[in-house]
Amino acid sequence: MADAGKIKILFVCAHNACRSQMAEAWAGHLKGDRIQACSAGIDARGVNPIVVKVMAEAGVDISGHRSKTVQELSGISFDYVVTLCREARENLPSLEGRTKVLHCQFDAPPEAAAKAKTAEEALDQDRRIRDEIRVFVETLPDALRRA
Repeated sequence: MADAGKIKILFVCAHNACRSQMAEAWAGHLKGDRIQACSAGIDARGVNPIVVKVMAEAGVDISGHRSKTVQELSGISFDYVVTLCREARENLPSLEGRTKVLHCQFDAPPEAAAKAKTAEEALDQDRRIRDEIRVFVETLPDALRRA
C-alpha cells in the first residue's frame, strides 16, 4: 500500500458501504496525487448499489470497490484515520503506529433516503451526502494538518 510522499488516510464508517466508500473514491479522484486513501468499516456489509449509482453520476466509478473491516487493514500504518459516523468513532479499534484520529460526521445515506417521500427524493439525499463528502475531501490534506 506504500506510495512514497503521499499522506495515507483511512476513512471509517459503520459498515464500509456508503460514506467511507464515497470518501475513499473522492480522495483518489480529486487528490490522488497527494493522498493515498483507503476505507473500512467496523463491520463490512457490502458496497451500497445506490452509492455506486450516485458516484457514477458524478463521474467516479466505484463498481469495483469492496467492503472491508478495519481489522482487515491491521498492520498498515496510516497518517490519519477519519471516522465519518458516531458508531465508527465510538467503536474504532486501536491502530498501529502514530495515527492521528479525527472525526467528521455525515448522515447515513440509507437513513436519510428512508425519510424521503419518493424514490427521486431518496436519491437526492444520497446525492446531497455525496456532495457534502466531496466538499470535505476537497479541503484535504490541509484540514487534517490544522486539526
